[in-house]
Amino acid sequence: MTAATALLAAAVMAFPAIARPMTPEDLAGLNRMSDAAVSPDGKLLVFSMRETDFEADRGRTDLFALDLTTDGAAPVRWNTDPGSDGGQVFSRDGTMLYWLSSRSGDAQVWRAAVAGGEPQQVTDVKGGIDGFHLAPSENQLAYWKDVTPEAAELPGDGRVYDRLFARHWDTWDQGGKNELFTIALGANGLPVGDAVAISAALDGDVPGKPFGGGDDISFAPDGKTIYFALREKGTTEAWSTDLDIWSAPTDGSAAPVNLTDGDDGTDTHPVVSPDGKYLAYASMARAGYESDQLVLKIRDLETGAVRALTEDWNLSVDGISWMPGSDGLILTAADGWNTPIFRIGMSGAPEKMTALDGNHSVIAMTDGNLVYSLSSLTEPGDVYMTGPTVNPHRRLTAINADKLKDVELGEVSRFSFAGANDEEVFGYVVKPAGLADGEEAPTVLWSHGGPQGRWSNSWSSRWNPQAWAGAGYAIVTVDFHGSSGYGQDFQDSINNDWGGKPLVDLQKGLAAAREQYAFLNDEKACAAGGSYGGYMMNWIAGEWPDGMACLVNHAGLFDMRSFYYSTEELWFPEWDFGGPYYDRVEAYEKWNPATRVKNWKTPMLVIQGVKDYRVPYTQSLMAYTAAQRQGVDSRLLVFDDENHWILKPNNSLQWHREVFRWLDEHLAE
Repeated sequence: MTAATALLAAAVMAFPAIARPMTPEDLAGLNRMSDAAVSPDGKLLVFSMRETDFEADRGRTDLFALDLTTDGAAPVRWNTDPGSDGGQVFSRDGTMLYWLSSRSGDAQVWRAAVAGGEPQQVTDVKGGIDGFHLAPSENQLAYWKDVTPEAAELPGDGRVYDRLFARHWDTWDQGGKNELFTIALGANGLPVGDAVAISAALDGDVPGKPFGGGDDISFAPDGKTIYFALREKGTTEAWSTDLDIWSAPTDGSAAPVNLTDGDDGTDTHPVVSPDGKYLAYASMARAGYESDQLVLKIRDLETGAVRALTEDWNLSVDGISWMPGSDGLILTAADGWNTPIFRIGMSGAPEKMTALDGNHSVIAMTDGNLVYSLSSLTEPGDVYMTGPTVNPHRRLTAINADKLKDVELGEVSRFSFAGANDEEVFGYVVKPAGLADGEEAPTVLWSHGGPQGRWSNSWSSRWNPQAWAGAGYAIVTVDFHGSSGYGQDFQDSINNDWGGKPLVDLQKGLAAAREQYAFLNDEKACAAGGSYGGYMMNWIAGEWPDGMACLVNHAGLFDMRSFYYSTEELWFPEWDFGGPYYDRVEAYEKWNPATRVKNWKTPMLVIQGVKDYRVPYTQSLMAYTAAQRQGVDSRLLVFDDENHWILKPNNSLQWHREVFRWLDEHLAE
């Protein structure tokens, strides 16, 4: 039993009940923690938590406060309202809490005294805002929102475009962009004067669409300067990964300045040191490659000198925050299947700060102790503390203890084997809960997306192996060549080799797992994957047609030619295949599943969201047509209101229901 598993077991042992397997209803109904903040004195934790409303088919997010000075204290709802609340931050003295709330209709910044009192609306921005930062000096507030110009009232409903992106992720471009604003705050904490449009003159989104957030924006301690990441749109946005770090005075007295104009790759996550002397950020060296190594860089804000701190490290920096004394930083980075927290000084190598397995995120440093969130394959996600006074760790929350009190989770085991080129490859196996000794379980081999992704030791609300194990299936995963977390060389090895080493790793991985784990059915298995994992299902259908009893293909790439000309972020295929399709036809066609459909005979379930513009739904229609036209057993599940991911609670239940029905039909004895 891992440390994370032991902690979860300890949290739920107080609720005696008959154990049962986990269900998709359990998964969709779990509470989900998002933002968390700790008061400056370390005495109070405030976190936002999403609770599922199946009837409304959505989640509701409220704030909860937890007294950290009292052992056994329970979280209590704080200033609750039917609107969504989150993004909270404490004032410097810890007496006030600022947060983002939709309680007035649109999302606005609100504040209230921590000790109690009526909430007070701080901003009143037409149309609402998407997020905010409070300057450390509390004399400034930054917010960002989508600004779309009013369309001219002309006959006809058509949209006209002159450049890419015409559409992105799940939205057609309406001519707007995310813009960054600042506004001065008076002594009473309320706005003074008009907002300043910081990024209005720049042709780009702050933060970037569709997934950029507050970690792309940072205030100087005195509130006079703001730093942000931006990729200029121009005519190359769809195939450019050139994000830059910009700085601007918060009063709008000068135009923004590009601090990384000489870098052609991605520069992101700017964070100013507490003493205001340095700017830390993450940087990629290679232009056009979104999965290049992110190196921690430090810029001296007085001299402009820049130096790299982790270029010799084998891992890629993810989260960045400063130590309170400005003498070092705290980092997160994917390391194998885990994401630990590391500490690094202004020189020297990173040192691991956390002892538990799983996926960590930094919340705060307080009194020398580190407060962080943690999830794993057996832990849906909670807050912990570690440090000199709580070594090795202390669990602060157990937000799903009651929901999981009678649920037995499947046992997770890590394994490795000699994969393609006889190089070591890792994976994990999940054994169904309650499987008796000597019994075998129907087996499903998972292929992850990305393709530069991985099967991490973290909880997922979508592809969650515990939900599948609860239905009686044993899950086998493989972090094939190209996976992240194993060094940049391993990650780069999938370039121009989409159907090569990864398929070898999946074949060898399933064989190795069957040798090591007697409960895996040795006769037949199904395979499942989404995005690139769905591509692999199409590839397996043509290249390994006798290997699987069935396939589950979620939003999988089918035809590399039509995919290239219909997807939005062209840098993905252009890097992995060495250029645009028209310049690299042979490279794309070498790994094109559409050229192998004559070999298809494996039953395939195809799933797709119509609002998916990353892998347009026609890719799934083509795969389904290829199977149906040849008489291959196949089924199509389409969601009109979903994108690349299945997000709505009831759609998630249907997704699981259809997947398990398909597996039952083809894995039954």
